[in-house]
Amino acid sequence: MKVFKFGGASVKDAESVKNVSEILSMYRKEQLVVVISAMGKMTNALEKVVHAYHNQDPQLQDYIQEIRNFHFSIVDHLGFAADHPLRNDLENCFVEIEWVIETPPSRGYGFSYDQIVSQGELMSTKIVSAYLNQNGIANVWLDVRDVLQTDNTYREARVNWELSEQLIKSRIPALHEKNNIILTQGFIGGTSENFTTTLGREGSDYTAAIFSYCLDAKEMIVWKDVPGVLSADPRYSQDSVKLEQVSYHDAIELTYYGATVIHPKTIKPLENKHIPLRVCSFKSPKEKGTSVGNFQATKPLVPCFIYKPSQLLISISAKDFSFIAEASLHKIFGLFADLKIKINLMQNSAISFSVCVDNDPFKIPELLEELKKHFRVLYNEDLMLVTVRHYYPSTIEQLSKGKKVLLEQRSRQTAQLVLKDVNT
Repeated sequence: MKVFKFGGASVKDAESVKNVSEILSMYRKEQLVVVISAMGKMTNALEKVVHAYHNQDPQLQDYIQEIRNFHFSIVDHLGFAADHPLRNDLENCFVEIEWVIETPPSRGYGFSYDQIVSQGELMSTKIVSAYLNQNGIANVWLDVRDVLQTDNTYREARVNWELSEQLIKSRIPALHEKNNIILTQGFIGGTSENFTTTLGREGSDYTAAIFSYCLDAKEMIVWKDVPGVLSADPRYSQDSVKLEQVSYHDAIELTYYGATVIHPKTIKPLENKHIPLRVCSFKSPKEKGTSVGNFQATKPLVPCFIYKPSQLLISISAKDFSFIAEASLHKIFGLFADLKIKINLMQNSAISFSVCVDNDPFKIPELLEELKKHFRVLYNEDLMLVTVRHYYPSTIEQLSKGKKVLLEQRSRQTAQLVLKDVNT
């Protein structure tokens, strides 16, 4: 049994859905669990709906209509009849959104975010499942919320592993007795109160890893628009090379520091059961891609770069010129934890504590406001955080050329630099 994951780029339009169908037709004799994300940029579009709802934006219904038009245009291009049940299934997803927004927001941004944004995955999988069945690739659609149970930490839900494993092990084998292909959603889960949760942005990889772990999968394959794991994001580097194999340890380090090809929480469940992961291209499905597994070393062993733009460097010091000691750090980390803000880099000195974080427009203003109540706060915007795994000294020199280095850290294997363009 294998677990496949297709991201938003692989189902961004009608032609992409047809391509997924062609790939799955190559594996129709194998037992698969196929995890699929929302289509294209629909998560972003649904986030606009949530923001508009909470801000009482008069364009709210316009945003919803754009999402409806997008999905039904794909349905039309895939040739579904006017009376096909899929159309009613999709309309029901929009009814779910309308139920959320018909009353003023009262349960917090995270709650309404998860109820609304999750509809992207539900609509995407309904369309793909219906298209596969219409074209002779039998499959069963599974609502992942029935088996993947979480707590109610909205937007960053924690998986109830014991219950989820029990539910997955009881449901999936029975479904596989009837159909080789089970198609379900990534990114989302359900609570004991039957509310929807999300696992964190780009969390569909993590969903696939959960299924792989619970089912002792033979292999997990992530289908991407790149030929495998690259040594650098080609948007920022023209010298990137494909890695043939990546050790679990390197994969964990790379994803922790922000490599976007795999979700950070994906690797550990696979490593715990020695389940191999492959990253393959949906554009060239017969190519091998990159293997992630229990290797001694990554091959080829070249510097790997992770670029994180739109960073904010915050320097925190005491108002009374005392040291930043344990009590101060306890308060600072408490604020970051309460606001669910991940620290990408931190550095401490006697009188200041510096952190580099994503400049999230929804979270950072509140963080700065709270910090200023207790500390002196300075910050720099529009920065780039570059992490280099397996670096050389010459690598650092090349990276910092023409840039101002605001913060730098090095260990034996990893270097991190917070850079500012000298022209800004």
